[in-house]
Amino acid sequence: MGNKNPEKKAHLVKQGRRTKWAPIWAVLKKYGTGKRIHPAQMTRHKRSWRRTKLKIKPRKTRKDYLG
Repeated sequence: MGNKNPEKKAHLVKQGRRTKWAPIWAVLKKYGTGKRIHPAQMTRHKRSWRRTKLKIKPRKTRKDYLG
């Protein structure tokens, strides 16, 4: 089968990391157990699936009347 559009997949992966939250175990792994840091400090951009869209163009499809 293979990957049809690797650029789009890479873009989606990158944007998926740009959320404004992080799991607590990632904070402990990065900063250590003695630091009290909010998980949102690990990511810079605030993203919401409802509020902001990625504006990725849809895949081109074949016209029905061309066969």
